Amino acid sequence: MLLATALSGVATASAGAANITGAGSTLVAPLLQKWKEGFEPKFGIGVTYSAVGSGTGIKDITARTVTFGASDAPLTPAQAGECNGCLMIPWALTATGVGYNVPGVSRLRLTGPVLAKIYLGQITNWDNAALKKINPGVTLPNLAITPVFRSDGSGDTYAFTNYLSDVSHEWLSTKGYSTGVSFTVGTGAKGNAGVSSVVSGTSGAIGYMSAAYLIEHGIPAAEIQNAAGKYEFPNLANIENAAEYVKKVPANNELHIVDPPKKYKKAYPISTFSYAIVPKATPSPGEISKFVLYAMKEGQAFGAALDFAPIPKIVLKAGIATAKTLT
Repeated sequence: MLLATALSGVATASAGAANITGAGSTLVAPLLQKWKEGFEPKFGIGVTYSAVGSGTGIKDITARTVTFGASDAPLTPAQAGECNGCLMIPWALTATGVGYNVPGVSRLRLTGPVLAKIYLGQITNWDNAALKKINPGVTLPNLAITPVFRSDGSGDTYAFTNYLSDVSHEWLSTKGYSTGVSFTVGTGAKGNAGVSSVVSGTSGAIGYMSAAYLIEHGIPAAEIQNAAGKYEFPNLANIENAAEYVKKVPANNELHIVDPPKKYKKAYPISTFSYAIVPKATPSPGEISKFVLYAMKEGQAFGAALDFAPIPKIVLKAGIATAKTLT
């Protein structure tokens, strides 16, 4: 079962004028709120953050309307070029969970191919034979499935569709993966908060969202089959096992841990890093560098209660080195 806790909400403006502004990922927002609360009194630097989705966060930092962007998807080559000297710093590690609202069903298993068929509109009812086969002993009702997806540019969409692309050739060939995919069935909702609200309020719904929002809203998480054939929850040990796949960090810090090989037997297959995106030449290098380093060091202590795992040492070392190059 997932850890139980309550979230304090997304980061908001501090009492005084903020010295650092950020925008982007709703996935990292609950943890960023905790970073803000610990960082501001220690350094006397205010932080304002708008949880508007990874896609908008990338656009905002590209336009330099904020000090930093936050995204759960790495910059594409085109985005990196447009951002003109932006650095990606992996500062958080968590998972995109799959929540559901099916009356009478307290435990649900899903494989990647079945999940792809649900979001392709090929499996439309909870008593479908394919679902029954992987859920022996579970009474699945004759109830229509309502897939819920992000309507805004989203790192969770990136991780979710990256996973589906790995396990379903049909998904890869017809949809692919990015922060914004053209879903043809289901209901769209803005932000993790929007998806969790629709899933909570819709009988028969299924939706992908940050693990922290599953915890906050008490939404049951499905067990997702990994490459080893094991069904796993998005819990800390499973996220950490997926991150063990990282043996080397490239120069741009772009990391992919979705659907790691079967040797990672406990891995949750939709695990993801989240990035701070900061121009190397920034108007406030001292302030933003302090904030990023705080997040990557002391700030990691806030993660466990929100289902964020510690950043692996090899990734931490690379991220800290990058943060120190800000000028």
